[in-house]
Amino acid sequence: MSLQIGPVLVRDPVILAPMSGVTDLPFRRLVKDFGAGLVVSEMIASRAMVRANKRTQKMASNCADEAPMAVQLAGCEPDVMAEAAKLNQDRGAAIIDINFGCPAKKVTNGYAGSALMRDESHAARILEATVKAVDLPVTLKMRTGWDDASRNAPRLAKIAEECGIRMISVHGRTRCQFYKGRSDWAFIGEVKRAVTIPVVANGDICSVDDAREVLRLSGADGVMIGRGCQGRPWFLNQVIHYLRSGARLPDPPLEERLATVLRHVDELQTHYGAEMGLRIARKHIGWYTKGLPGSAEFRDRVFRLDDARVVRDRIRALFERAAAWPAERRAA
Repeated sequence: MSLQIGPVLVRDPVILAPMSGVTDLPFRRLVKDFGAGLVVSEMIASRAMVRANKRTQKMASNCADEAPMAVQLAGCEPDVMAEAAKLNQDRGAAIIDINFGCPAKKVTNGYAGSALMRDESHAARILEATVKAVDLPVTLKMRTGWDDASRNAPRLAKIAEECGIRMISVHGRTRCQFYKGRSDWAFIGEVKRAVTIPVVANGDICSVDDAREVLRLSGADGVMIGRGCQGRPWFLNQVIHYLRSGARLPDPPLEERLATVLRHVDELQTHYGAEMGLRIARKHIGWYTKGLPGSAEFRDRVFRLDDARVVRDRIRALFERAAAWPAERRAA
């Protein structure tokens, strides 16, 4: 099972979803090292990219080092989206992904993200301009529609295919659902049947069984995993292994998970600077330690600390205590 996105071959169609504030360079590196078919950057505002905003440039850095890597762009102006796509082609991106899926009000109020699903003509202009601007394959990520009364993803997918889009990822909720309810995996199948290009399923894939079931219900060509890998950068590899062989890989042993947490904290500090990196690390530490004995009290104390050395010592102590507990008492 593989995925062909224009000239880019993804040997295992298990893709890291773009997540603002999560899929930065340190996290993508971890996921890539554990094993992932393809990683996608955080959503990048196209206008900020064109204006060379320092934080935005950092979000898209080192594309060639992560090959193949997709850079996701958001915006509502065709010419600006086209220019941002060119900049990322020059930076070594293998794929440009367009965001029609973000439900956040600060994005949709600017008529970007999933708001573009409400104006198919303007959406087509953005898609067409971006495709024409670069020699790379351009992909699209969207939701099933704006709300239950306008689940137009199959129609918009067909428009995207006609504009030259090479793959579509669908989160199985409407914008108005945000992350409530369940992802409608069967509806993704309607998008799949509307086009001839690859379709990837996204939303609520938190176990290897979920991955198998979403493929069965949707007929999709691959899966895109977001929140399911928070605190579990090894999860995509577990899905890949299961889809290849039917065998289940266990979670890494506690000592390997500890090494992963500490590496992640170190790389966040290197990437963002000591103070900012430690602040950003807090949410990841929370995800990594969820379910360990005493983890709630640990998080309450550690999230108040600003000394990275002390934070690392506390993390080690938590994992050492967890290793001493019987496995059945260690489970979340």
